[in-house]
Amino acid sequence: MRIIVITGMSGSGKSTAVRALEDEGYYCVDNLPVRLFKRFVDLIGKSGESFKGVVLVADIRGREFFKGYESAFHKITDAGHTVEIFFFDALDDVLMRRFSETRRRHPADEQCSVGEAIRIERERLGVLRQLATRVIDTSEFSVHQLKDFIQRTVRGEGQENQLVVVVQSFGFKYGVPPESSIVMDVRFLPNPFFVPELKEASGLEEAVRNYVLDNPATECFLDYFFPLLDMLLPAHRQEGKSYLTISIGCTGGRHRSVAIAQATGIHLQEKWPSVRVMHRDIEKGLR
Repeated sequence: MRIIVITGMSGSGKSTAVRALEDEGYYCVDNLPVRLFKRFVDLIGKSGESFKGVVLVADIRGREFFKGYESAFHKITDAGHTVEIFFFDALDDVLMRRFSETRRRHPADEQCSVGEAIRIERERLGVLRQLATRVIDTSEFSVHQLKDFIQRTVRGEGQENQLVVVVQSFGFKYGVPPESSIVMDVRFLPNPFFVPELKEASGLEEAVRNYVLDNPATECFLDYFFPLLDMLLPAHRQEGKSYLTISIGCTGGRHRSVAIAQATGIHLQEKWPSVRVMHRDIEKGLR
């Protein structure tokens, strides 16, 4: 089993790295006592659960970690597992700025300034830094860049970040979905609700779908909307997003938005393997 130990300086981006590795399918545990490392790895191995590996976060908060980490690592490798140590670091002035921005107390603070606490922590972590498989300097990284770097590191450079895309229809009368990344209002399109033979149907049915999609206004709209999405999705993936929700709304969420969401899903599935289409308010649209 692949074991990644996340350690390093406080404020250097370890929490961001852990979230990125969780998204990649690793089981992550923070600040586990060092004497439990081997036992925990054994339990995960026997659990039958499918994980890409285990991430153990250990730093200056766990004082006893510095008394037994080498022995713990040897026990894990002797059991046949691979142990990698990712040491996160940043320039002192960058660390000081990050603590100033968040107003967090430095965990190594022993009634001293942040600058002195950083010096103490760096001294205590010196040997561990030398043992590290990879030292990652995050001084110039944004949060998104660091996430992307970590995911590329554990995957291998040749694999791209997989973006999970959800396309959902909704009715504005029931509120805009709060999880939306992109919201498109299609209430300007002709409404099948006012066509007696289509009122009881939904955008999943062929008659409604044809009424909406065959309209010249819809054709013109999709000629702009689809290329816009084709530009936006790669940009969101490059920014480090793992999930993207495209919400398409009409008045009640039963006719126009459903038909457009279905068409959008079909278009995106040609280029993106993980596209799911949902219809939040389709059953409410007649109320």
